[in-house]
Amino acid sequence: MRVLVVEDEQLLADTVATGLRRQAMAVDVVYDGAAATERVDLNDYDVVVLDRDLPLLHGDDVCRHIVATGKPTRVLMLTAAGDISDRVEGLELGADDYLPKPFAFTELTARVRALGRRATAPLPPVLERAGLRLDPNRREVFRDERQVHLAPKEFAVLEVLMRGAGGVVSAEQLLEKAWDENTDPFTNVVRVTVMTLRRKLGDPPVITTVPGAGYRI
Repeated sequence: MRVLVVEDEQLLADTVATGLRRQAMAVDVVYDGAAATERVDLNDYDVVVLDRDLPLLHGDDVCRHIVATGKPTRVLMLTAAGDISDRVEGLELGADDYLPKPFAFTELTARVRALGRRATAPLPPVLERAGLRLDPNRREVFRDERQVHLAPKEFAVLEVLMRGAGGVVSAEQLLEKAWDENTDPFTNVVRVTVMTLRRKLGDPPVITTVPGAGYRI
């Protein structure tokens, strides 16, 4: 899942981003509304965690911009205001969910994951294919009832491949969904991660390389 965190309190923004990355999400961070619209235009995000009170460009305007792009990006709006009228106003702007500050990180993560499922074609909460079972919420992977322990990036790559439902997923798509914008597009990190993932999943191999196209399960 690719997430953009937009929050002008840098410590909070970085803390949220670090926590989401530990949940195998690819996370970009910006600290003002103008930078947020630039990132939204450049990248395809599943979810934007958006503070409402932002410098340079208000969060309401950022939300309107996201809706106007026509992308399936979902918006989780954050605010220090707890008044119901503020929440209703945010939802009427096009936000998909609303979370008042202060919030529990576990709730934030659950809401981001729920919105992420709505940003793509409907899929069961637990993914199963080729003897693999992946539970995104519990961060668990089993192959033929044997638990497989994966690093966050390995888990993220496997989740993207399994969501491909047997279709070919390109290296570019994996890079887009499992890594953030600071990753060198010419890196071999995708190939290395897939190689490690194959080793951990064991024989017979379930990840197939499609020459010149990508990978599939």
